[in-house]
Amino acid sequence: MSIVVVDYGAGNLASVVNALERIGVDARVTRDPSVIGEAEGVIVPGVGAAQDTMAHLRSHGLVPVLLESIRAGTPYLGICMGMQVLLSVSYEGGEHPCLDVIPGVVRRLPAGQPIPHMGWNSVWQVQRHPLFRDIPDGADFYFVHSYYVDPSDRAWHAAETEYGVRFPCVVAQGNVMGTQFHPEKSGRWGLQLLANFVELVRAASRSVIAEAPA
Repeated sequence: MSIVVVDYGAGNLASVVNALERIGVDARVTRDPSVIGEAEGVIVPGVGAAQDTMAHLRSHGLVPVLLESIRAGTPYLGICMGMQVLLSVSYEGGEHPCLDVIPGVVRRLPAGQPIPHMGWNSVWQVQRHPLFRDIPDGADFYFVHSYYVDPSDRAWHAAETEYGVRFPCVVAQGNVMGTQFHPEKSGRWGLQLLANFVELVRAASRSVIAEAPA
C-alpha cells in the first residue's frame, strides 16, 4: 500500500508524517507528479492562505495530477487548507479560484469571537462515515483557522462544529474527504481518524486488485 503526503511547501508536513508513523504507516513525502499519480492514497495537508497554496500547487505542476487522481477514485484526504482548496472559490484576501472539486466557497469566520479559531472543539457527526469508526460523536479535535468551507450541497457535510457559525468541519463524498481540524494534532481521536483513512485506502486497493482482469 502506498500513501503519499503531498509536499507543495506547507509547513505541517512533519507532524502529519509523524502521526502516520505512530499508527504504523510509512508514507512518502513527495511533490513528484508521477509518484502522486501512482499512489493508492493521497493526503494534502496545509496551513496558510488559499492564494499561496494554489500558486504553489500550480508552480509544482500538481493541479492536473491531483484532479486526475481524484477522478480515478484514489482516496484523498485534505487537512485544513488541503480541504479548503477543494472548493470552487476562496474569499480569503480577495476572490481566488481553487480546485473546484466541491462546488461552494470558503468564507471568513464571523466577527464576535477571537480569530483565528484556535484550540479544541467538539465535532458532531452528520453522516455515518467510515472516517468516524470508533470515534464518539462530539469528540474534540484541534482547530487553527480563520476561514471555513461552505459547500453548495449539504450532502458533503460529514461532520460539523460551531464557532460563531455552524459549519462543516469534515466533508466527504466517495473517495474525497477533508477535515478543517488537524488530526495530526488531535491526540487519540485524530490518530484514529487517520487510521480509518488508511483502512479506506486499503479497502480501495483490495477492490482494484479484485476487479483487475485475470
